[in-house]
Amino acid sequence: MNVAAKSPEACRSMTEVRAGVDAIDRALMDLLASRFGYMRAAARIKTTREAVRDEDRKRAVIEAAVADAADKGVPTDFVALMWETMVEASIAYETEKWDALRA
Repeated sequence: MNVAAKSPEACRSMTEVRAGVDAIDRALMDLLASRFGYMRAAARIKTTREAVRDEDRKRAVIEAAVADAADKGVPTDFVALMWETMVEASIAYETEKWDALRA
């Protein structure tokens, strides 16, 4: 998080809240860029197109995120939906990259 952003508990104005949210959004984008970098690596490493979709791994990733959310007091229904969407987008992206590498 941006050093200038205050913790949620320290915020006293909407300007401070918005600065914190904006800093989190930028950090999330950086993390998503890294995550999709790993999808490119997976596309390069996996030897078959069928290996791109791994339902057991997908289920484990979503379950771990939901458990982590519960531990941190984050709404689990939201996290389950968000992770489902992110994992499916990751699979689609990885499939696209896998195909492109072998075209």
